[in-house]
Amino acid sequence: MLPNRIFLTGVPGSRWSGIAQTLESIPGFNTSDRTPARTYTHHSYIGHQGAYFGPGMELECRLDADYIDSAWTEPSGTRLVKSHDWAYMLPDVAQAFPADWIMLVYRPDMASYAWWHEAGGFQIRYPCYDAYKDSQGMLAAITRQNQCILEYAHSRNATWHHFTPEWVESTFGHKVEIKKTFPDILVTVFK
Repeated sequence: MLPNRIFLTGVPGSRWSGIAQTLESIPGFNTSDRTPARTYTHHSYIGHQGAYFGPGMELECRLDADYIDSAWTEPSGTRLVKSHDWAYMLPDVAQAFPADWIMLVYRPDMASYAWWHEAGGFQIRYPCYDAYKDSQGMLAAITRQNQCILEYAHSRNATWHHFTPEWVESTFGHKVEIKKTFPDILVTVFK
């Protein structure tokens, strides 16, 4: 059974938004946070969709259930709560929301950095990346966020997996189609 919320984090360029969209195709996910203003398309496909939380973005990273849930217009279903900055707050997220899940996406720093630039970099309209200031600031943030993700995963004895249809089915109880699996992207979930 899915929880009320799954806190999803991955660094910019980790392709975590594609993972998010795949998960949100599973029955039981609440996608009422999607609006035209919360959509960014690149390379002829939707790259970002739905609410993102973080500094300088529409919604802040607040560990307040009512504030978080306000991003969705419908009350039922699992909300996928996306933020790069959850990486810095993972123990706090786990403590504040013990009944909810945390999902981590890991992709190496330089591969993520390169893909983020290819996907639009600072020209991305949603979400806003102005808080990262410049490319050097973005790379520093990617490095630090990945470090936090790996440290938290290690502290919880995580088992990493590739994002495959088999993993999704065993973790979420539903079959999905995944067009391409990336060998440098790993995922784990804490329930």
